[in-house]
Amino acid sequence: MAMTDARPEAGTAGRSAREVLQWSRDQVEPALKAAVATMPQATQRITNYHFGWQDEEGRPANGDGGKALRPALALLAAETVGGLSDVAVPAAVAVELVHNFSLLHDDVMDADATRRHRATAWTVFGINAAILAGDALLSLAFDVLADSGHPAAHEGTRILGTAVQDLVDGQLADSHFETRTDVELAECVRMAELKTGALLGASCALGAVFGGGRPDQVEHLRRFGADLGLAFQYVDDLLGIWGDSAVTGKPVHSDLSRRKKSLPAVAALTSGTDAGRELAVLYHDTLPLSDVELARAALLIDQAGARTKSQDEADALLASALGQLASAHPVAPAAVELGKLARLATRRDH
Repeated sequence: MAMTDARPEAGTAGRSAREVLQWSRDQVEPALKAAVATMPQATQRITNYHFGWQDEEGRPANGDGGKALRPALALLAAETVGGLSDVAVPAAVAVELVHNFSLLHDDVMDADATRRHRATAWTVFGINAAILAGDALLSLAFDVLADSGHPAAHEGTRILGTAVQDLVDGQLADSHFETRTDVELAECVRMAELKTGALLGASCALGAVFGGGRPDQVEHLRRFGADLGLAFQYVDDLLGIWGDSAVTGKPVHSDLSRRKKSLPAVAALTSGTDAGRELAVLYHDTLPLSDVELARAALLIDQAGARTKSQDEADALLASALGQLASAHPVAPAAVELGKLARLATRRDH
C-alpha cells in the first residue's frame, strides 16, 4: 500500500486532531471495506448498514461511520516508534472491526434504538441477526491480522485476543450492574478499564508492534491508550447524561432513562450526600422515569459533586496518558498528533 501521509513541512504547527482522524479514515476505510467484502452476503449487508455505507435496503449511503479513533491511534503509534503508518493498516482495521463487534452487541444489550443518528442494526434486521453480524466482525478482525503477513502478526493476535477477553469481561460486569443496587465506584472504574480502556490500549500497542517498537515503547503506548480509554469513558458517561443529542446521536439523558450505572451516577450514588440518597430512590424504582424525573436525576448527580469529580478524573487520566506517551521516547510529529488526538477524545463537545 502506498504512503498517503501528507505531512506539513517541518516548522509548521502540524495537523489538527480532526485532520488526523480524516487522514486515518482515508488510509483505513479502503482496507476495511475490502475486509468486509469477504464476508457472506447476509452478514455483509448488516455490517454495511452499521458502518453507514448502505441503507436498510442495501442502497449506497454516506452515513456517519463514527470517529474511527482506535484506527488513528494504531497508525500514529506505529509512526511514534519510528515506523510507517502503512504497515499498521491491518492492525488499524482489526481494532476497528473489534470495536464495531462490541457496538453491535452493546446496542442489543442496552436496547439502544439509535446510533450515529440512525436506527441501530438490531432494530432494522433483528436482534439475532445483529448479534451474529457482530460475531462475524470479531472473527474477521483476527483473519485480517493473520493475513497481513507482518512479522508481528502472531504477537498482534495475542495482544488483540487479550483485549477482547478484557472487553467482554467488562461488558459482562456492566450488564450485571443493571440488577445490582450496591455497585461501588471502584468496581465501576474497573469495569470501564476493561470495557473501554483495554481496546484503546491494544490499539496503541498493536500499532507500536507493527511499527517495530521496542517492548518498553509498546508497553508505554499501551498504558497511554488504557489511560486515555478510561478518560474517554468518563467523558462519554458525562455526555450520556448532559450531552447534546445533535452531537451524541442519542436522546438526551439516554443513560439515565435506563438507570445505567455509569461512572458519574455511581459516584453520586456512593457519595453519602443527600443528593445521592435521593438519586438512589429514583434509581431503585422500577417505573419508567418521566422527563421531569430524568432532569431531576441529572441535577442530583451534579449536586452530589459527581459531575465535577468525573471531569477531574478525566483530566487527571489525560495527564497520566500524556506522561506515558513521553516515557515512550516518541518520534515527532506523530507524538504531537497523538497528544492532540487524546485531547480531542476527552473534550465534552466531541
